[in-house]
Amino acid sequence: MADTKREIERKYESDDSGLPDLTGVAGVEAVVDKGMASLDATYYDTADERLMASSITLRRRTGGSDAGWHLKLPVSEGVRDEIRAPLSDTLPDELAALVRSRTRNVELLPVVRLRSDRDVRHLLDADGQLLAEVSVDAVHAERLSGGVGDAQWTEIEVELADDGDPAFLDKVEKRLRKAGVRRSGSSSKLARALAETAPKKQAAGPGGPVTAGDHVLAYIREQRDAIVALDPAVRQDTEDSVHSMRVATRRLRSTLKSYGKVLDRTVTDPIGDELKWLAGELGVDRDREVLAERLSTALDEVPGTLVSGPVAERLRVWAGDSPGGASARLIGVLDSHRHLALLDALDALIADPPLLKAAGKKPHKVIAKAVTKDFKKVSRLVGQALELEPGTERDVAIHEARKKTKRTRYAAEAARPVLGKPAKSMVKSMKSLQNLLGEHQDSVMARGTLRELSAVAHAAGESAFTYGLLYGREEQRAATVEAELPGFWDGVKGAADGL
Repeated sequence: MADTKREIERKYESDDSGLPDLTGVAGVEAVVDKGMASLDATYYDTADERLMASSITLRRRTGGSDAGWHLKLPVSEGVRDEIRAPLSDTLPDELAALVRSRTRNVELLPVVRLRSDRDVRHLLDADGQLLAEVSVDAVHAERLSGGVGDAQWTEIEVELADDGDPAFLDKVEKRLRKAGVRRSGSSSKLARALAETAPKKQAAGPGGPVTAGDHVLAYIREQRDAIVALDPAVRQDTEDSVHSMRVATRRLRSTLKSYGKVLDRTVTDPIGDELKWLAGELGVDRDREVLAERLSTALDEVPGTLVSGPVAERLRVWAGDSPGGASARLIGVLDSHRHLALLDALDALIADPPLLKAAGKKPHKVIAKAVTKDFKKVSRLVGQALELEPGTERDVAIHEARKKTKRTRYAAEAARPVLGKPAKSMVKSMKSLQNLLGEHQDSVMARGTLRELSAVAHAAGESAFTYGLLYGREEQRAATVEAELPGFWDGVKGAADGL
């Protein structure tokens, strides 16, 4: 079984490659020599170095206290999650799965061998507790594929102790800088090894002018990258990861629709259909979870004297609380041929985009026109909803307005680098409107569920009183939104004026 460790470290280099005296660092009571260790690691990547492009490292290492397979995923600068699996001859399936969104069906190859002689020191506080581990690594890197030759260097690595205060690393760095030690220019040993042993490349020529197509593709690339990067987190059931991936999927699909004058929709619509499928799969459990939380919270607000029958238990059964079930289902989706084919299609779209004539034009007019067009659709749908009497037709109209509002918000997000403040203002207005209309749609969904639960309870001989009470409260929440909507819309309907 793999286990995960949060790694917070900094890498340094110096001209004399020595380790200065660290006894003067604030909070350090003792510097303990832990001896030497010989480490031998083989790093794996695809031939086109997809993992390294995402600052991910995958290695099989022997020697030291943590021999085994190590997968390091970036969290932020200087912070990575290291996922470890026991030493074996072949890559463990659980680690292979965590990089599948990047590797797809491409073979992982040994790309670099790193052998290091590590001189280790422990920095201890007055209670003898570990503050950080400092090591001086004499590294020999050998290129195994995709390059030539080898490289050697010495670096200093400072790794914070588990649950340590990151501010302590600043104190160590202050002392190191005084001794002439500087931050490493490479994010990892592998990055440096690849850079120093890579085949020489011709310098790229000057870039062309920035076009409407460039801006749209930049946003598409950002959302594609988010979907790929969130894959390991979804597999590990990290909080909010499913929701974040679903949002990136929706942003991407909306962008393909909104900017149909930039990218040929005969090419992008099939990709949009697959994105819709993925968003639906990601939402299967999420939507029910959110609705169950809403109803449970509403039930908690009902006085006990007004709760008749096993309402809470019926809600739990309806929610289908089965720990691990959702994750297992989603992992199946992420491993499916359909999902991997979608990721390949997105890569192909970005590599060879189906650009239309407008894509080559200056961005401001093209992008502003696309956002304005989406906003006009919102305006028309809100106007239609306001003309209808309360009831099912109005509920449907409000829901359609909400979907178009979300699309306009995402179109404006993509437009922000070009349009600046007007786009930012549009995003803010559409987000507020989306939240208001979303509250209405949540009420519609909640009332539908309450009707179902009431029918089940009645058939079982239970009282349906509490379900009716909750239904009435949800009805009132929807009515409140409908009463607020005209004035709210008056406040935002000029949002496109500055575009």
